[in-house]
Amino acid sequence: MNTIITADQLFQALRETVVMVGVSLFFGALLGIPIGIVLVITRPGGILQNRFVFAVLNPLINVIRSLPFIILLVAIIPFTRLLVHTSIGTSAAIVPLVVYVAPYIGRLVENSLLEVSPGIMEAAEAMGATTFQVIWHFLLPEAFGSLILTMTTATIGLIGATAMAGTVGGGGIGDLAISYGYQRFDTFVILVTVAILIVFVQGIQSAGNRFARKARRD
Repeated sequence: MNTIITADQLFQALRETVVMVGVSLFFGALLGIPIGIVLVITRPGGILQNRFVFAVLNPLINVIRSLPFIILLVAIIPFTRLLVHTSIGTSAAIVPLVVYVAPYIGRLVENSLLEVSPGIMEAAEAMGATTFQVIWHFLLPEAFGSLILTMTTATIGLIGATAMAGTVGGGGIGDLAISYGYQRFDTFVILVTVAILIVFVQGIQSAGNRFARKARRD
């Protein structure tokens, strides 16, 4: 089938997508996992109950998560330029991707940790464990399988977001699909990018499910 893209362009787009997902997931997890933990321990009835912190953090996460990614991407362009001195390209796309995924991961982590039986927390406190010990030795290990699925879901969400970043010159597979597939009517590019995204998502979901099952058996 005739197409106007080269193999080098396709592989470059793949590399950009992998970089955007990997870097955004790393920094998003660094922010999101602590956010989820803070939400759990400061909520009413939590081991470090703090109504002020919970009342500020909880609605803030809801506000950010209520914004569709494409709107969030455009809305924080001044902030993106402040950090990376550009609003176009892969590095510029990473900033809104982190802002998008960190609260998302935080909420997913919160839900995973809330699945842990309260009896385990009570037993830890009865043994005299500190707050850090409760979190590190009891809460996180008990929720480990669920947390793997949480990160799997976040990764898949990021893949979709990177595709949307292509609409504003963010690079990657989405940019290739928009610039060549849609704007230049190249059906082959559209088919290839769709196939790549499906393979990515299926592979990540299958790996996540397998690791989660293994973690729960262990």
